[in-house]
Parts: sequence; structure tokens; C-alpha cells
Amino acid sequence: MICELFWWEPVPGGDLIHDMNCCWAPFLYLCLLASQRRLAEASQETLSWMERMEVAARSRSSTSFAELIHGLELRLLNASFGGHNLTLQTHIIQALAFKLNCNFSGLSLSSAALEKVPQARPQHAMQFPAELTQNACRTRSRDLRLICIYFSSTRFFQKDINSSLLNNYVLGAQLSHGYVSNLSEPVNISFWHNQSLQLSQAPVPAELLAPLTYISLVGCSISIVASLLTVLLHLQARKQSDSVTRIHMNLHASVLLLNIAFLLSPVLATPPVPGAACVVLAATLHYALLSCLTWMAIEGFNLYLLLGRVYNVYIRRYVLKLCAVGWGVPAFLVLFLLAVKSSVYGPCKIQLSDSHGNSTGFKTTSICWVQSSWVHSVLVMGYGGLTSLFNLVVLAWALRVLNKLRAQEKAPGTRACRDTVTVLGLTVLLGTTWALAFFSFSVFLLPQLFLFTIFNSLYGFFLFLWFCSQRCRSEAEAEAEMEVFTSQMVQ
Repeated sequence: MICELFWWEPVPGGDLIHDMNCCWAPFLYLCLLASQRRLAEASQETLSWMERMEVAARSRSSTSFAELIHGLELRLLNASFGGHNLTLQTHIIQALAFKLNCNFSGLSLSSAALEKVPQARPQHAMQFPAELTQNACRTRSRDLRLICIYFSSTRFFQKDINSSLLNNYVLGAQLSHGYVSNLSEPVNISFWHNQSLQLSQAPVPAELLAPLTYISLVGCSISIVASLLTVLLHLQARKQSDSVTRIHMNLHASVLLLNIAFLLSPVLATPPVPGAACVVLAATLHYALLSCLTWMAIEGFNLYLLLGRVYNVYIRRYVLKLCAVGWGVPAFLVLFLLAVKSSVYGPCKIQLSDSHGNSTGFKTTSICWVQSSWVHSVLVMGYGGLTSLFNLVVLAWALRVLNKLRAQEKAPGTRACRDTVTVLGLTVLLGTTWALAFFSFSVFLLPQLFLFTIFNSLYGFFLFLWFCSQRCRSEAEAEAEMEVFTSQMVQ
């Protein structure tokens, strides 16, 4: 049967040719089998290497992934295969190798045209121009090799804490025999991502990071000093304080904790700080923000009681109950989140845009903050939005009441104007400026961003000025009453 495959027609001396063909046919067949076996073994070796990479990625072993990736590249560059291309596929790695020559006319590769690419994965496309091999062909005329590797997991790469990836897919291409540069037509690599949450929010311009950071650092530092000084002055005159002053001091304490946690947040979000420390600080920062917002709402509620002239209503242990709400409710919410899923806290990336010429790259900076999007939406934006809305409603109601009082006052320049300043001072400083963020719906304009940073970083300082004005006002009223009492005694 083997001889008949190479037997064509009888010729003189045919017996000799017949015998020679019968001798050579098995040899050629064995060579063909050996060649195919070598090709299969080479492909199987590369595939086994890819499977080994997957095992190392799943086990999170101490294996150097850089060496594994480099080993895969070498095997693809030196692999022997029939035809013009080779495609190997595992669960999270896809490798392609193409044979090129100096007559290369370009290559367009799309994941939609590859049968082994699951449709659930985001699609990609690559276009390589015809001049890709020109530089290599000037020095050597041998065949070239183009390899493309597609990773559907980032476990093989050491991710920088200040870098971000879209959907965790990585694609790379390499040409054997030298580098490629100065192409008149670029190599195009396109991705179609099935998620666009990271692209929907406008990133902060990278050139604004330094001034915003400087404003926050200076403003928060001033607020910390001002809050500490306010608390010390309150402790000095604690016996003379009333419920209103004690409410102010609790707000100062929450602002002090918020500013300290905020300044420490970027420091603990970067290695080599342990991840547990960042989780604790993120939870503390969230707790401080919720406490601050709660005490803002308490200030609005207390202002409503004062302006409503509800002096006949007695609430037993009023300040103690307010403290249970102002400090207890945020603590319960944060502890509940930690108990259910502690991963809601940790390093959070803030996306920055960095423009270079006609292209735009994306960078990130990290802070210890809330990582869960739904927690951020409900217990940050929603909580703060309700607080700001409540204070704005109280402000509108208070202005309406003051307008009525102003109409009844015979000397409108005294009591009515003084109450107006009081309402604006309390409500604006304790709620309105935060509405710049909570009512922005994740869209920040440049002036809005700077106003929010300036006003709220100096929040503790503004409260300190309010405390000083109220204390001076109380002392002036006390002196006036003393003068009246002294004059009556003299008469």
C-alpha cells in the first residue's frame, strides 16, 4: 500500500524504480510523521507553559510572573508550526503567532474573526501597517515572527496602586528581530469594553492635583488648629456653657476628627503600609464624615427649636440624647458595614486626566476611602444630600420667620438684622457649602471644585470665627446687663 502511493506508471527498469520507491516511501512517511510530531510537541509545550501560568496565577504563588511571560514570548517566537499562523487558547490566555516576510502587506486582526475567543469577552482589534517589517528587512531577509498575547486577567502583572485598568484585560504584541519605531502609519489596538462606569465620570485634570492638594493641606491644617483652640476655650469656660454651645463643641470635635483622618488618608493608601491600616482609616474617615453631617442636621434642628420659640418644651437630657444620635448612628452604620463586608473600605483611586498632545492618558491618585459604589451613593452622597436639603429647608423657613419679626420690630436694625446674621452664619457654614458636592450629581465644574475645596477645608476655621463672634456677643450682652444692674443699684 505504501509503495502504491508513489507508483505512477511502468517504465524500463521499472523493477529497480519500484524497489527504490518502496525503500524511500516508508522513510519519507516516517519523516513526515516525525515532522508533524515535532510541530505538535512544540505547540503542546507552549500550551503546557500557558496552563502552568494559569495554575500559578490561581494559586497566587511566589513565582515570578515576569519570567513566565518572558518564557511564553520566547516559546512563541521560536515555535515551529505549519501554515502561516498558530493560535493557542486557555481559559485566561490567548496566544497567536504569525509568520511574516519582507513582502508583508499588513495585517488586520479582530477577536470577532477568531473562533476560539468567547463572545462574552470584550472584543478587540489590531491593525499592523505594511511597513512594520521594513527596518528588520534592511539587516536580514529571514522570516520574521509576530506574536500577540491576550490576557483576560491582571494577576500576571504587578499593578501600581496609582494605576487603573479597564475591565482587567491586557493585550500585547511583539515583533522578532529588533524594535519598531518611526512608523508613518501607527499600529492601532482597539478595545470595546462591556463596562464604562470608569469612563462616565469626568476625571480631575492632573495639573490641578497639586494646587487642590495644597489648598486642602493648608485649609485642613488651619481648621485642625482652630478646632483644637475652640475646644480648649470651651473647656476653660465649661461651667458657663449652655446646650447650644455644647452642640457646637460636638460639631467641632467631629470636624477635627474629619480633618485629621482626611490628611492621613493619602499617606496610608500607598505601600508599604499594611492594607488593614488603610481599611481602619477609611472606616474612621467615613465615620467622621457621617458624624459631621449628623451634627450639621442637629444644628439645623436646634436652630428650628430656637427660632420657633419653643421654650415651653422640655426635653430631659437633651444634649445627651443628641450625642447618642450624633455619634451613635454613624458608629452603628460603619460597624454594620465592617461586619457585613469589610472590603467596602480600602484604597480608593481618584482618576486624573493627563493630556499630551492629541492623546489623553489617565492616571490615578489613591486615598483610604469607601470602595463600594452603592455605599458611596447611599451613605455618602445620599446621606449628605439629605442633610444639606434639611438645612436648606430650615434656612428658608428661618428667613421667612425673620421677615415677619422684622415687620413687627420698631427698630428693624437691631433684633431682626442680628437674627438674620445668626441664621446665615449657622446654616450657611453648617450645610450650604457641602451642597456643592452632594447636589453635583458627580459632575464637577472647575470653579465649583475650587470653591468646595476652599470652603470645606477651612470649615473648622469658619466655625472658630463663629464661636469667637458668639462669645464676644455674649460677653458684650453680659457687660451691658451688668451696667444696667449697677446703674439701678446706684439710683
